[in-house]
Amino acid sequence: MFHKVAAKEKIVGWYHTGPKLHKNDIAINEQMKRFTPHPVLVIIEAEPKDIGLPTEAYIEVQEVHDDGTPPIKTFEHVASEIGAEEAEEVGVEHLLRDIKDQTAGTLSQRITDQLMGLRGLHSQLVDIEKYLQDVAAHRLPINHPVIYHIQEVLNLLPDVTHPDYVTAQNVQTNDQLMCVYMGSLVRSVIALHNLIDNKVHFFLRSTEFPDLEGWAEVGGPTRGHDLLQ
Repeated sequence: MFHKVAAKEKIVGWYHTGPKLHKNDIAINEQMKRFTPHPVLVIIEAEPKDIGLPTEAYIEVQEVHDDGTPPIKTFEHVASEIGAEEAEEVGVEHLLRDIKDQTAGTLSQRITDQLMGLRGLHSQLVDIEKYLQDVAAHRLPINHPVIYHIQEVLNLLPDVTHPDYVTAQNVQTNDQLMCVYMGSLVRSVIALHNLIDNKVHFFLRSTEFPDLEGWAEVGGPTRGHDLLQ
């Protein structure tokens, strides 16, 4: 019946509201292989608390151990984005508008992206710390590729205590924050000026001078700040 109703649709995976992976997700994923050989699991956070997309995508992989134990099935995170077909673009635009601040400028959006990156980095560091603690306590087996990746990350970390790095970081951060402050201040002043002009326009329409140009010809105020003075 499903193939008759939705003949053009193709199943690529399944989803649940998590908010984290569950131990029975592997069994459910095995059942989904009847419809697609490589199903994708998407965890949708029903009540998102952080900035960014409330979705995480995973695929099933085989984790091989070096100690000779049988491989186990687990999930690996994959990059994802929200898109839509032409018929669904309106709904997706509403979703993205709720997630993103449309009033923010380019620089504000860049800083927001940096904040999202830092939050994601903090989450990954917490997971790495928990994994290393579990390995040290023999609750998890040693996975040498993971240990090698962690060691490579630690070796590539910059020296944040170097004076040149500290100075460059402070200067760049101060410049960005100053630009954000000045941009927000200018936008607020322009919005206030437009509001005053709008009130002056409606005031002139209700007086004996029906338009702004007529009042300007007899020497009256032509801008909102002139009227306030």
